[in-house]
Amino acid sequence: MSFFKRLKDSISGKAEAVTNKFKEGLTKTRDAFVNRVDDLFSRRKKIDEDFYEELEEILIGADVGVNTVLKLIDELRAEVKKRKIEDPAELQPILSEKLIELLKGDADAGLNINPNGLTVILFVGVNGVGKTTTIGKMAHMFKTQGKKVLMAAGDTFRAGAIEQLETWGERVGVDVIKQQSGADPAAVMYDAVQAAKTRNVDILLCDTAGRLQNKVNLMEELNKIYRVIQREVPDAPHEVILVLDATTGQNALSQAKLFGDKTGLTGLVLSKLDGTAKGGIVVAIRQELSLPVKFVGLGEKMDDLQAFDSEQFVHALFGKWIGENTDKV
Repeated sequence: MSFFKRLKDSISGKAEAVTNKFKEGLTKTRDAFVNRVDDLFSRRKKIDEDFYEELEEILIGADVGVNTVLKLIDELRAEVKKRKIEDPAELQPILSEKLIELLKGDADAGLNINPNGLTVILFVGVNGVGKTTTIGKMAHMFKTQGKKVLMAAGDTFRAGAIEQLETWGERVGVDVIKQQSGADPAAVMYDAVQAAKTRNVDILLCDTAGRLQNKVNLMEELNKIYRVIQREVPDAPHEVILVLDATTGQNALSQAKLFGDKTGLTGLVLSKLDGTAKGGIVVAIRQELSLPVKFVGLGEKMDDLQAFDSEQFVHALFGKWIGENTDKV
């Protein structure tokens, strides 16, 4: 069975609503990136150095990342040589399959949920990346799954951060544990954990301050929050999620590297993926950091936060190729 046929069959077994969200959310990337690849594959009649150079340029332009692009091009060259491929169109399924492999990686992309009580998820990230919105959307997701959810307003330094989380709490019907603006974030976390225990909460979602990632005091503050949470719930936090704004491209990658060195990250959420034409940043981040992309933001609505699925991602980008190739079978 061909790769495209297998992918099509796999996608057909998944929720249509989710498939549509990936398609709609990746429209800008598809229009800018895939259309250029499509044009290259149809315009070039042979696979030569000019072909590879142009493909390399397109991939780098989509923020796939230089190191990842060089690796990908090397792998494509090897496949062309091994299979004696001459027609660029024959590279379509190979490129798609390689991208899925790069996106999957080895790490488990699912959330680590405590089966025997409270699950604590800590969110970190600089201001403006969509961290609070992501927390609100995740609260909605868990609530629709029948979980009892609580949110902690630990970003006590940014003006309006507590109110923003409270607004989300009202929208999704989830309580927010807070103190006044400027309060000690670790004290907020202590109150939140105590409230979660008292109320038999399943999931505690914790917002944290997002001042510049290279400020030493921010990292010290996060470590203090860790200690308070671990003292009260020894195996927590169960997840430390870094929220990155996909529209910032390579800057998101540098933020991830700085946070990753200091905060024991377990995974990433890429917000605003629907707002960028450079969705290739997902591939770069997945390759250059040994961290799974756990969720992606694909729109403004409450249910537009989706668990990341490498097959859905590639299908949303290369659906036209899949249709063309499977129709021939």
